[in-house]
Amino acid sequence: MDEKKIARMKELFWKSKVEGLKEAEKKEQADLRREYVEAFRRNLKGNLDRIDILEPDGSITNLGEKYGKKGN
Repeated sequence: MDEKKIARMKELFWKSKVEGLKEAEKKEQADLRREYVEAFRRNLKGNLDRIDILEPDGSITNLGEKYGKKGN
């Protein structure tokens, strides 16, 4: 998500606190929030997929290979 969209999301948040939002703005805010959460989840999953755990027996387990597909 680019900085312009994040700035717009913040602008809509503050406007909702001060004067309220019109229906079109409420829909735009919901769409931006949904896009932000999806981007956050993709980023988090990508980070978790790259974590390797050293097991007590000395082997290495990759969380992406064990619990999901790498690169998704």
